[in-house]
Formats: sequence, C-alpha cells, structure tokens
Amino acid sequence: MNAPQNKTERRLGPALRAAFPHTIPVLTGFLFLGIAYGVLMNAKGYGPLWSTLMSAVAFCGSMQFVAITLLTTVFDPVQAVLLSFMVNARHLFYGIVMLEKYRGLGKARIPLIYVLCDETFSLVSTVEPPEGVDKKYFYLSISLLDYLYWVGGTVLGGLLGDFIPFDTAGLDFALTALFVVLFMEQWKKRENRAAGLIGIGATAACLLAFGPENLVIPAMLAIVAILLMGRKKLCT
Repeated sequence: MNAPQNKTERRLGPALRAAFPHTIPVLTGFLFLGIAYGVLMNAKGYGPLWSTLMSAVAFCGSMQFVAITLLTTVFDPVQAVLLSFMVNARHLFYGIVMLEKYRGLGKARIPLIYVLCDETFSLVSTVEPPEGVDKKYFYLSISLLDYLYWVGGTVLGGLLGDFIPFDTAGLDFALTALFVVLFMEQWKKRENRAAGLIGIGATAACLLAFGPENLVIPAMLAIVAILLMGRKKLCT
C-alpha cells in the first residue's frame, strides 16, 4: 500500500514546487478578494462556516459576490438560475479549450474540471510543465493551489469579520475593481477594442431600457448576439 503513495508523493512534490511560482499572482489577488468576500458574508449575517462552505462548494468567484444579494433579498429562483448561467457561461468555452489539455489524465480530470476558474484557465492554457515534472500533477497542483488560495482567503475574511468590526461600505466593489483592471489591460490591445466598445454600448442601452436592477441578463444576451452576428458576417 505504501509503494503507490510514495510514488505519488515523488511526483507531487516536484509538481508543487514547479507550479507555485506561476500561481503567486493568483495568490495575492485571491487572498484579498477572498477576505473581502468573507467579511461581506459576515456583515450580512453569514458566519465563517457558511462563507467557507460557499467558497469550497460553489467556487464561482464573481457569482459568489452576486449571491450575497440573492441571499439577502426576496429569492427569485428563475432569476437566480438564469443569472448564474449567464455569469458562468464562459466556463462552457473553457471546458472545450481544455479537452485536449486534459486528455489522458484519468481520474484527475474530475478535480481539474471542478476547480477550473478564470485564473486557473489562464495559467493552465499558457504554461507547460518543466522537463521531468509529471503533466497531470503539474496541472493538478496549479488548480488546487488556486482553489486553496480562494478558500483560505474566505476563511480569513470570515474570521476577521467576527473579531475586527469595521465599516464594510464599498468593500463589495473589490471584484468590480478587479474586472475594471482586467478590462483596461485588454483595452491596451487594439484588436480587443471593438469588443470592448460593443460591451459598453450594449450595457448602456440595456441600462436605459431595463434599469439597473434588470440589466445584466439582457446586456449579456445583447453582447453575445452582436458578437455572433459580427462573426457570421466576417465568415461569409
């Protein structure tokens, strides 16, 4: 029984050491965002246990922040399902891209798929394992480290919210600020600006048409429809 365990340990150790440096940017971002999420959940009456379970089981980043509002207002199951699908629909495309990357990894594909997120997708799709490091354990190390950063940040935030009372006004803007930074980074590339303008224009139009409470789903549908029509015209 010890032989397979020792073999796994020999493969996992080098994989973790090789993967960790690539995940340091995710560590810094996820710790602060996880702390913000834990503190906000605590401020809404959900203690460390609930916020940690949410991060460990749901592990959906932006949708977890949205879920705070869903948990503290009148619950509309249809809107919640549609909103969750639209916010996380990008994972359908992540999964398609990862088909070849995760081919032949056996049972490791289950945790790899479960903990796949934006940041992990970005790393795994661009980084190759160093020579002598097992591919399966390298990708697994990146994925599990990112997952643990987020859950660990949530635990810290939940505990801080219990023992260090402070004004949480504006703290929920942390994730919005992150996406603004990501948008500005993409804006630097000229080829991305058309899609950015489409997103801004469609969102502004839906804000005027549907109001701030109901703009998310119509805006995302409009953006997808415009991009698909533009792609169809380019292909014909």
